[in-house]
Amino acid sequence: MTIQQLLKTAPVTTLLLASFIGLFIMQILTGVDANNPSTEALLKWGANALPFTMGDDPWRLVSSAFLHIGLMHLLFNGFAMYFFGQIAEPMFGSAKFLALFLLAAIGGNLLNSYVTWQSILDGTGQPGLSAGASGGIMGIGAALLIAALFKISVNGMVLNLKSLIFIMGINLVYGFAVPGIDNAGHIGGAITGLVIALAFAIGYRQRLAVAIQNAAIQQQRTFNAYQTNYSYSAHDTPSYNSHYSGQYNDQHDNQSRYDATPLNQSPYFAANSTEQDTVVANNETNTADVYAKSITANNSSLSHEAVHNSIEPEALKKPSIIWQLLPWLAMLLISIGFVWWWQDIHQQLLQVLKAIE
Repeated sequence: MTIQQLLKTAPVTTLLLASFIGLFIMQILTGVDANNPSTEALLKWGANALPFTMGDDPWRLVSSAFLHIGLMHLLFNGFAMYFFGQIAEPMFGSAKFLALFLLAAIGGNLLNSYVTWQSILDGTGQPGLSAGASGGIMGIGAALLIAALFKISVNGMVLNLKSLIFIMGINLVYGFAVPGIDNAGHIGGAITGLVIALAFAIGYRQRLAVAIQNAAIQQQRTFNAYQTNYSYSAHDTPSYNSHYSGQYNDQHDNQSRYDATPLNQSPYFAANSTEQDTVVANNETNTADVYAKSITANNSSLSHEAVHNSIEPEALKKPSIIWQLLPWLAMLLISIGFVWWWQDIHQQLLQVLKAIE
């Protein structure tokens, strides 16, 4: 996918990648080592460090997600963002995708700070620093796992659940196997992404159910527009058949008697031919009248007893707005929880510092 295609399909992903690369170039131009930046340089550019982040610089929870420790770190996270972003952003929408990345990054940094703080209290650890988009990317990957589990499609394609589990597993195993990897940041970001994606998936399922019901209603409306059933009166048809049949038999008998008399043997042919013709004509006229009356009667019965058997379909349903707002409500609650979590660690840190003084 070219840069133009990526910008059109996933603009936020493109901007995030540009910000990662741009910040790294700015570091290099100011003299920061491209492969082994110093602690002072990383702190200057916004790395996550417990005394600062949980003290007076909570903005480091966000800034550290755009900062990378060396070129290989940038390349690894850049490739992961490119791979996940071009799928996740069209699926969740640009605004939700950006909020997902930021909250997952914050969640990862908060869990890192919490674990570090607990280890300091237990006497088994010491303050450190962390940086990188790994927490946010793990949150996006976890969200894609939920999307694959709920069979949410992207442009008609459903994600491969096994492949996503394999990729996420490699990242987690790699983090535990290689020293210096922020495992707490990965796990915190993944958990945050899972919660947000669950809210999105539940809302998606509910909206999909309403869409399926509306499609069925539309189909029923189209079907009913062409469906008309008629019922016929059962007592009219037999009487018509028997009456017409009797008259037809009488006519046939009369015609048989008329035809049976030879013309050259009848002494009364000349005198009675007109009379016989009149009888035959009358019989034919009576038969036609009976037929016409029968047809009229049946048509009248049909017109009175025709039933238009169309069922009025129910009205189209509208999805509840709560399902559209559910992901945002979940992210709002997560944000409130993160503020409370930071305040809790911050107050504990202040109490310890006051006790030391």
